[in-house]
Amino acid sequence: MQHVPLLINGEFISSESKQFIDVTNPANNAVIAKAPIATDAEIDAAVASAKEAFLTWREVPAPERARIMMRYQQLLKDNHDEIATILSSETGKTFADAKGDVWRGIEVVEQAMNVPSMMMGETAENVARGIDTYSYIQPLGVCLGITPFNFPAMIPLWMFPMAVACGNTFILKPSEQDPLTPTRLAELFIEAGAPKGVLNVVHGGKDQVNKLLSDDDVRAVSFVGSVPVGQHVYKTATDNMKRAQCFAGAKNHSVIMPDANVKQVLNNLVGASVGAAGQRCMAISVAVFVGAASEWIDELAQMIGQVKPGLWNDDGAAYGPLISPQAKARVLSLIQQGKDEGAKCLVDGSDFTLAGHEDGNWVGPTVFGGVTADMQIYQQEIFGPVLCCMTVDTLEEAIALVNRNPFGNGTSIFTASGAAARKYQHEIEVGQVGINVPIPVPLPFFSFTGWKNSFYGDLHAYGKQAVRFYTETKTVTARWFENDIPSGPNMTIELK
Repeated sequence: MQHVPLLINGEFISSESKQFIDVTNPANNAVIAKAPIATDAEIDAAVASAKEAFLTWREVPAPERARIMMRYQQLLKDNHDEIATILSSETGKTFADAKGDVWRGIEVVEQAMNVPSMMMGETAENVARGIDTYSYIQPLGVCLGITPFNFPAMIPLWMFPMAVACGNTFILKPSEQDPLTPTRLAELFIEAGAPKGVLNVVHGGKDQVNKLLSDDDVRAVSFVGSVPVGQHVYKTATDNMKRAQCFAGAKNHSVIMPDANVKQVLNNLVGASVGAAGQRCMAISVAVFVGAASEWIDELAQMIGQVKPGLWNDDGAAYGPLISPQAKARVLSLIQQGKDEGAKCLVDGSDFTLAGHEDGNWVGPTVFGGVTADMQIYQQEIFGPVLCCMTVDTLEEAIALVNRNPFGNGTSIFTASGAAARKYQHEIEVGQVGINVPIPVPLPFFSFTGWKNSFYGDLHAYGKQAVRFYTETKTVTARWFENDIPSGPNMTIELK
């Protein structure tokens, strides 16, 4: 049985802990490894290592830090397939999906290679008579990253490469459900030339997280995960006077206008809704059909009903199992609740099993019609392969529906009207907006942002006593008038 190591002060070590967490293959729930619950002494050693390394790492010139990122990026590319195979084994993701997970992380490392230009400050001459002012961008110190199960390559690579490239040191606490992938990422980072203590990796649960959040030497925290945990991390971190950015839950809507291209809409919604078993914060879980577009719901349900889950190495599989039996039980409970509340179950994946892997965490694609805003399947983030279809009469009603939702992570609109697209992207209260694209995930050189209960951010880290002046960031990704989209008036949008 493989025991997952800790990374402390540049060395991969076996934990002294007597407590371990089973790491399982979601396709059959067989135990494939055991992750330690790090001891208090091991947590202290990781923090001390990062604190000590910061004293010298911050003095390394930014171009030299960038060169380590260049070597790291190449190692990630050279080992792309191997990392994806490990990732598939512990998440159940299809191989293609796993490779995409890794690649999105590689793109962030590419951005970290550009750190010298990002570290430039500002100057102003003669701000007063004979006085010039300069501002410098400097690293904070020891940073902490707490990452979820659903993207065990991409999300750790969102965090530590950028923090380290800027001169910080880092402690990564990955999900205990799939720690093998982050461990391999750390191995390659050491191989790329990262000095001892610059990156440390520890494992555990809530107690280990709380210890890290309360440690005076940890200066900043990044988190991605569920709303309850995100709120806890944010409150605990800021109560301890740390900078914190916490990405939490989502309920992403796609608005479909009747002038949109039917083929494009349906093809995009299938993958955006049930791809990756719906276990992604940018999944489209609500489709809002405006006016006559509601006539397409039955055809969409037929297409989604043909999607087949399967094993990671099955080229015909659209997605894999859910991460755990608990996740499966929760999704099945919400599906049943949707039926009980009166939603019309157009496609029911509750009873799906995969031959030879009946013990896996399988849920088939599921589509509900007639969903209303008071139903639990609409109000809760299901985090499974379930699409809720709703209907409204006008674009204004669609915008009001989305803006009333307590989440504000991502949304999209399909339309051939530049005016409708402009109105939607301007009035919608959501962080990422897609126009004729299904899932508007921005590339690393744009902000990945969230509004409302999807993000608890550094800008109000010090509580109600602070006077806060800040603006929201909205990232819009647009695709205009391809050959398969009905022609319409040309339009130019300048996005700032």
